[in-house]
Amino acid sequence: MQFGIFTVGDVTVDPTTGVAPTEHERIKATVEIAKKAEEVGLDVFATGQHHNPPFIPSAPTTTLAYIAAQTERILLSTSTTLITTTDPVRIAEDYATLQHLSDGRMDLMMGRGNTGPVYPWFGKDIRDGIPLAIENYHLLHRLWREEVVDWEGKYRTPLQGFTSTPRPLDGVPPFVWHGSIRSPEIAEQAAYYGDGFFANHIFWPASHTERMIRLYRQRFEHYGHGSADQAIVGLGGQAFMRKNSQDAVNEFRPYFDNAPVYGHGPSLEDFSAQTPLTVGSPQQVVERTLGFREYVGDYQRQLFLMDHAGLPLKTVLEQLDLLGEEVVPVLRREFDALRPDGVPGAPTHAARVAAAESTPQGVTA
Repeated sequence: MQFGIFTVGDVTVDPTTGVAPTEHERIKATVEIAKKAEEVGLDVFATGQHHNPPFIPSAPTTTLAYIAAQTERILLSTSTTLITTTDPVRIAEDYATLQHLSDGRMDLMMGRGNTGPVYPWFGKDIRDGIPLAIENYHLLHRLWREEVVDWEGKYRTPLQGFTSTPRPLDGVPPFVWHGSIRSPEIAEQAAYYGDGFFANHIFWPASHTERMIRLYRQRFEHYGHGSADQAIVGLGGQAFMRKNSQDAVNEFRPYFDNAPVYGHGPSLEDFSAQTPLTVGSPQQVVERTLGFREYVGDYQRQLFLMDHAGLPLKTVLEQLDLLGEEVVPVLRREFDALRPDGVPGAPTHAARVAAAESTPQGVTA
């Protein structure tokens, strides 16, 4: 099982100081957070894709390539690649290049994002969000698997005899997750291709996440990729920790109360009760996270959101120390002990290359 963190790259005023980082400071902090994640033993660092203030990750492949050059082990991913408004040819080229530069230490997560105006900025209509996600990914899937592509669809210029370069490293395309908070069509898409499904899981109750993942598992089996418990599932989560749980609550409350996403809404206590947000001691985070398995089954990737809402870099790095030293080692041990035989581990490039070499037709995922 893989454990890591994901960022949305928000530039938010620290409510305790009234000061926001500059874009430069936030971009450089993102790199430091990724390097710290590797240092404390995490498996994955993922960044989103946004094209509007107050967010800075408009060029995730640039950022991830820069991080790849300064790290050795951690797997680099996106927490959203905007499949709806980013041309699939560019995605094919950019992420294949990143795959080579990182020696396979990457994958990516397709998503539609949460910013409506991004659609007209890139010449698209938000009402076409789901059809765009379906058509664009169908083309991307072919571009990475077929040397020469002839293609015509509704939303972009036709292709005739087109070859995407560079070709995927070792002939194996990057692994793809399809991320969604609420759309069953995306769970269906992930199942159809035998790809991974990532339930963001940070704003909705457990019952909703359970339904989405159950649908994905059922359809994964329906399409012949394996049994339902062999489907590849990832979850998001949120945590803020201190050694003493009340210290964590007291310190995090002003950040929660003023956060652009959920501030000025439910109380910290209500939101924590209704969603996976856990504010408390490392042991409380361990217990809450282990409980996810009760309603989603055994899964392959757990990512935490920890650098949002104006939290200063020093605090985020302290959170990563706690995550790496006191939370993830316990989670790794407990999840491994509970995992039945036959449930696959998290996908890696090396494992997928080995699978391709043992299958004459290569991989299809």
